[in-house]
Amino acid sequence: MTDELDRIYERVLVVRAQAGDRAALVEIVRTYQPRLAYFVRKLVPERVDDLLQDVWLDVVRNLPRLADPAAFQAWVYRIARDRAFGLLRQARRDAEPLLENDVPEDLESDEFDADDAAQIHAGLDRLTPEQREVLVLRFLESMSYEAIAAATGLAVGTVRSRLFYAKRALRAVLENELATTKLSLRNPR
Repeated sequence: MTDELDRIYERVLVVRAQAGDRAALVEIVRTYQPRLAYFVRKLVPERVDDLLQDVWLDVVRNLPRLADPAAFQAWVYRIARDRAFGLLRQARRDAEPLLENDVPEDLESDEFDADDAAQIHAGLDRLTPEQREVLVLRFLESMSYEAIAAATGLAVGTVRSRLFYAKRALRAVLENELATTKLSLRNPR
């Protein structure tokens, strides 16, 4: 029930902000700023503050044109994503295309233990931006496949595929870290 009330309240805030209510806009920024900062930091670790300022400028400029207040979450993440990937494109114009990691096939669960949270957050940093993006939106922002598709501009099938490969890659990173830790414990210097 509270999730539904939160969604309704967010829509009301968006409509108020579209009508020029500064307090509503401030509340939206206060709600989304830490979440967007985490999302952007996972995509582009440097220049997070500058990028977020650009995102909020785009939001303020274009909010009156947002036709569906219920689409705000996907819309704001789309703006952040586009800005982040624009910076990434600038940084690697001459780089080779991204390839999927060669990882183990077994992935049976979408859930991780709370005890592993720090390792998971660190493991995210070792994935490609495209992999981090879908994992953060799905598991930290609890967005549906359809909302992720709207935020990223991808087809729903592509979102599902990227999530599958991103989870496999994260699992491989975590398993590699665990194996490395066990090896170093067995062979202290």
